Amino acid sequence: MRSVALSPQAREAALEAMGSTELDVLVVGGGVVGSGSALDAVTRGLSVGLVEARDFASGTSSRSSKLIHGGLRYLEMLDFRLVAEALQERGLLIEKLAPHLVRPVPFIYPLKHAVWERAYAGAGVALYDTLALLSGRPRGVPHHRHLTRRGARRVFPSLRKDALVGALEYYDAQVDDARHTMFVARTAAAYGAHVASRARVVGLLREGERVTGAEVHDLESGRTFSVRARQVVNATGVWTDETQSLAGERGQFHVRASKGIHLVVPYDRIRGDAGLILRTEKSVLFVIPWGRHWIIGTTDTDWTLGLAHPAASAADIDYLLEHVNTVLEEPLSHADVEGVYAGLRPLLSGESESTSKLSREHAVSHAVPGLVVVAGGKYTTYRIMAKDAVDAAVHGLYAKVPPSVTEDVPLLGAEGFAALKNSSHLLAEQYGVHEARIQHLLRRYGSLIHEVLDLVAQDPSLGEPLTGAPDHLRAEIVYAASHEGARHLDDVLARRTRISIETFDRGLGSVEEAARLVAPVLGWSQEQIDREVEHYRKRVEAERESQKMPDDETADAARMGAPEVVPVR
Repeated sequence: MRSVALSPQAREAALEAMGSTELDVLVVGGGVVGSGSALDAVTRGLSVGLVEARDFASGTSSRSSKLIHGGLRYLEMLDFRLVAEALQERGLLIEKLAPHLVRPVPFIYPLKHAVWERAYAGAGVALYDTLALLSGRPRGVPHHRHLTRRGARRVFPSLRKDALVGALEYYDAQVDDARHTMFVARTAAAYGAHVASRARVVGLLREGERVTGAEVHDLESGRTFSVRARQVVNATGVWTDETQSLAGERGQFHVRASKGIHLVVPYDRIRGDAGLILRTEKSVLFVIPWGRHWIIGTTDTDWTLGLAHPAASAADIDYLLEHVNTVLEEPLSHADVEGVYAGLRPLLSGESESTSKLSREHAVSHAVPGLVVVAGGKYTTYRIMAKDAVDAAVHGLYAKVPPSVTEDVPLLGAEGFAALKNSSHLLAEQYGVHEARIQHLLRRYGSLIHEVLDLVAQDPSLGEPLTGAPDHLRAEIVYAASHEGARHLDDVLARRTRISIETFDRGLGSVEEAARLVAPVLGWSQEQIDREVEHYRKRVEAERESQKMPDDETADAARMGAPEVVPVR
């Protein structure tokens, strides 16, 4: 599969194409489900457009626990079908669809009761492994094992002795959710979908009762234009109700937002070679290894305030620190927190009898002719959700359309990844880059690594580490704008990289250099550079202030102190 860049020029071409022809399917929403829907539709031979109001994955799809998992806790709810489906997708992603982005990770589940809990939890984990085998797909991860207390503390030395009597070790997988979502959108573009971010749907076109397209506002240029489509797919997550209201319909189900926050701490603050999964009175708590960091989360609380930038309060942070410290020998404090991020889960809230027949995890509705709505679900099963949404859209096309093929469509960067990983030392010699750096790049770009390294070959200064964030090369910042669809500094520092949560200064030490690197690619003037840098600084300041606030209302008010960046026109 040939690579396609999500360049500024490609964005303009996509907008032009969408405005000048009737599409089979227009997908609204550039999260993982919307991007997956565009990929599903275009690989069935349909003409497809994908528009996203902000950046790809800028909502829920960049703020998850970054796990690809079956959902061990759903077994207690006896939802075996959901778990089996998710485990099937986990195996597909690890083995075929995205081996460069999704990788196995072990977890320790501490036991506090020697006999009944080991039997109960052990049976659950054994069933978890069995369901993965019964899926008929490669498991992609090792089997679970039982550990003594000493064995568990050998794997995770930071566990307090009195926090467990033994443990279970099992495997799931993890992913950089924002990068994976971007790769899904980029793969859709490679197959011919017209893909554009910063393009907001402000209205739906109607012919009688039928939806026939959308009015799209290009936030970069300020122009508004019509996109005609035979079917529109609303995949806007927590914005589902807002988008659906453009059709003047209440719909068969509604979405309510639940907030989950995560903390990022340095890897040396916790000693362990696996993740942890802990029960709390309100949710499941994960401690997840993440490169040179740990991710700790999550919370689960109703959120009724602004959807664009959910804020983490001091109470949220205290909750996570308090619970994780119950099992750690050396407690964590606020001073150990490098980064904090908050996301919203789109939970279904049914309103009609028909929704009871739909999946508990996600739902698809075709209540208005020409408009399909997909909502709910979990990150791991995005491909199934996308398939279901496009299946519904296909019913409204009145033409024979092939079934979904995405289970056999690897994402860009997957093909040849294993061979390149085996020859990383040769790549290091070829490009004059340390082998450890090559391995890091392979985990982020897969077989597209040559596109990044070619930038270094053309300009050796791009082979230097980025100021303030030495884990990343300067070339990666340029590549984010030239190939990965980044339009603003926030896109680069918060989603194409994770500098905004992986450095104590939240990326402030990198922001000016990053702005200078992307400016030639994006055609920024000095005025726009200054505006972008100032906006990013205000965003960091507002987030830090919100995290000192005692509750959601005051935290949200503080976070709203940084408005969206506006291009200089």
